[in-house]
Amino acid sequence: MQSCLYECRVMHHRFTPKAHRFAYRIFMMAIDLDELPDLHRRLRLFSVNRPNLYSFREGDHLPATPTHNPSPDNPAARPQPSSNASSAPPSLKARVLAHLAAHGIDLTGGRVLLVSLPRILGYLFKPVSFYFCYDRHGHPVAALAEVTNTFHELKPYTLGPETRTQPEDRAHANTQPPSVAPADASPSTDNTPFRLRVPKHFYVSPFSDVDIAFDFTLRPPTERLSVQIDDYEGNHRTLTTTLAGPRRPLTDAALASYLFKYPLLTLRVITLIHWHALRLWLKRVPWFAKSARPADQRDLHHPHASLTAPSSPSEVPPLRPSALPR
Repeated sequence: MQSCLYECRVMHHRFTPKAHRFAYRIFMMAIDLDELPDLHRRLRLFSVNRPNLYSFREGDHLPATPTHNPSPDNPAARPQPSSNASSAPPSLKARVLAHLAAHGIDLTGGRVLLVSLPRILGYLFKPVSFYFCYDRHGHPVAALAEVTNTFHELKPYTLGPETRTQPEDRAHANTQPPSVAPADASPSTDNTPFRLRVPKHFYVSPFSDVDIAFDFTLRPPTERLSVQIDDYEGNHRTLTTTLAGPRRPLTDAALASYLFKYPLLTLRVITLIHWHALRLWLKRVPWFAKSARPADQRDLHHPHASLTAPSSPSEVPPLRPSALPR
């Protein structure tokens, strides 16, 4: 059984224009997508595509719908519906494989480990989920970071095999050649990180502009999960976010204990997001309206109405905290 739990500490540290730091504890589910049917049968407190204390819906992740890609001449362009929109959607793993194939990555015969928050009592808000993709020999070949905001938009960032670097390197795929994992690294312990700095082009927070860069460091999880996402404006790091913690077995006993150890976790996550957004606003950190730069918000799923319909020049959008309080 590859699926498991990770008990994690989340830390956010904003450096500019005002310092702001906080940390809290959560747990994440790491689900091997091939094991979903077995998990549904084996666990009493967890269900797949059905209500339960804890549940997982494939439709919450990586849609098969076209992405929103506006142009400067038509920033309100709507995604064109796919030709098979009326048919049953493919499985989540099939969607991941199709997404990777579109980026030139063949995962035929491989497996996908999704690290994410589950639904708890039917409610879900997941600021970010991670897909770690392994070839048929068990070696990590790709990773996806799936970022969600409170407007229900979703954007995947793809880190292919060329982004794997040695731990001592701080190079990025767009500036350095790929490095090879150590020859003696076994599939179960090889956590050589995927590293990539890429334009954000996504409205994650009213306190971070959409044209900064995300800097990902994603280590394939082993006995410990460790990921980091930094924000960069040019060469200046403005914020760092880390998620790290040890592996735990995925059992009904563990899930029952987490109900009390992490009560209403997904509701707590969204509450903390709004609370820290309020604190940033009280600190007079400058904020950016979502509708201000629609042409720079691209490659995303489920575009908000502010992106797909021209807004009135006189319209003043309300302040609304979004996703991580970055």
